Amino acid sequence: MNENELKKLIKLVEESNIDELEVSRWGRKVRITKHKASGNPVAARPESPAVHEITRSEPEQAPKKKEEASSDLVKVTSPMVGTFYRSPAPDAKPYVEENQFITTGQVLCIIEAMKLMNEIEAEISGKIVKIAVENAQPVEYGQTLFLVDPNA
Repeated sequence: MNENELKKLIKLVEESNIDELEVSRWGRKVRITKHKASGNPVAARPESPAVHEITRSEPEQAPKKKEEASSDLVKVTSPMVGTFYRSPAPDAKPYVEENQFITTGQVLCIIEAMKLMNEIEAEISGKIVKIAVENAQPVEYGQTLFLVDPNA
């Protein structure tokens, strides 16, 4: 993607009602985010003055593992775009571990979005079969965070 294409995408985001746009091409990803503060749009991540982010995409994973293919497992998905944290502080114990039993309302993780820490609570009881995201990794809306077996 060349500079002119990036400028067109940035202008598209600025002039529209969308807050975020992500485009993938040839193994590269571009995400343009618009944040509004005091009525003035600012296109940048809080920690970076850059308007766009370019990263290499990981190749699609081959066949799904047994846990993911099982129809009785429930996916706990991210309700927002942000950064996934397994514990409340870097030196603290994680909220949950694989093979741990959880109850409805129990905090599973934190997702940081725009410098706000959002606790993600369990909506079901069961056993954590898989933690699908590494600590401190970015997550997308709807991305699977945990696989839970409600029948365990």
